[in-house]
Amino acid sequence: MSSRSEHHTVPLSVLLKRELANERIERPEIIHGQASQSKKGEDFTLLKTECQRMVGDGVSTYSVFGLFDGHNGSAAAIYSKENLLNNVLGAIPLDLNRDEWVSALPRALVAGFVKTDKDFQDRAQTSGTTVTFVIIEGWVITVASVGDSRCILEPAEGGIYYLSADHRLECNEEERERITASGGEVGRLNTGGGAEIGPLRCWPGGLCLSRSIGDMDVGEFIVPVPYVKQMKLSTAGGRLIVSSDGVWDALSAETAFECCHGMPPDAAAAQIVKESLQAKGLRDDTTCIVIDILPQEKPLAPLPPSKKLGKGVFKSMFRRKSSESSSYVEKEYIEPDMVEEIFEEGSAMLSERLNTKYPLCNMFRLFTCAVCQVEMKHGEGISIHSASSSPQRFRPWDGPFLCLSCQEKKEAMEGKRQSGDGHSSGSD
Repeated sequence: MSSRSEHHTVPLSVLLKRELANERIERPEIIHGQASQSKKGEDFTLLKTECQRMVGDGVSTYSVFGLFDGHNGSAAAIYSKENLLNNVLGAIPLDLNRDEWVSALPRALVAGFVKTDKDFQDRAQTSGTTVTFVIIEGWVITVASVGDSRCILEPAEGGIYYLSADHRLECNEEERERITASGGEVGRLNTGGGAEIGPLRCWPGGLCLSRSIGDMDVGEFIVPVPYVKQMKLSTAGGRLIVSSDGVWDALSAETAFECCHGMPPDAAAAQIVKESLQAKGLRDDTTCIVIDILPQEKPLAPLPPSKKLGKGVFKSMFRRKSSESSSYVEKEYIEPDMVEEIFEEGSAMLSERLNTKYPLCNMFRLFTCAVCQVEMKHGEGISIHSASSSPQRFRPWDGPFLCLSCQEKKEAMEGKRQSGDGHSSGSD
């Protein structure tokens, strides 16, 4: 699994300028396939290619792939499939250029996930769903996830990158601490007489996951705020595997890639599902999406003339600029075309996730809620920094702003307001 010590984040603007400087601006070919075996009928997928970022501009296209693994019924999974993308796009300002649009995606995904959860809970239905949501724009992959489905990447250069987080309480200590700090309880099912069985669960409700969309009956300690990771592939491309836990309970990431090596995406997805069922049987809905991101096929070009620029010129051209982030490491780039990590964030705190750390002055409109996009009158909006513990960094009148309803949602998720006292025996 990739770690921050091995893969350091890089400013998106640096990557795009590097592409332009090397004339590596051709867009990839996206080929995908999916396969599934149903046990409960609660897995759903969203597959959309050639979506237009700018209407009428066939060049500014992107692709979207979503996997929704429902529990306690399929209502939340179906609702998320039908509404999440529109909610994400609604949180992105109009008239952004390409690098601004891609830079805005992580914050827009957070807002879109929270809005989808909030709107679904207003329908008073008690099911929930995990979500793994992939947006591919050019060579940039952005993945947002809640729950225990996973997205993994194998670039053409080799290696495996995990682009999603596992929000199972059993294996995520940080999430267990967050829930208990917010007032929830984490423990195993008590059968009486002191005996405890099964995986760790959040109480009330008994859900095994710490993040999902829906699940209004388990309290708001289960949050819809997604882990988001953004990567840029080299123009050699790579393969993504997006699968529900029916696959990952049976196969490792390495096994999943190895068992389908050399196969086209549709056959690869079928093979991964087949291998999963052979290993564990059909215990749960088992769904797999395989996405190949490939360079466009071109006729052979004549050999380029010998380079006249010296190595020192190329070093200065691709030198990484200084950054405020401590995770950036000073390094000289000789080879510009490589796999890079652009962004990674997994905090469950909305004030951290919606904070704009890049110069997009129009990322959030002054009189519009940053989550639900409702128009607010002057003075109605509540700054996400209104209760900040760092008043020297943020002022109460600094945006972005939330409407009263979304502010209450934020406070409930942070344990400042108890809600959702219902009980359920649901699990995932």
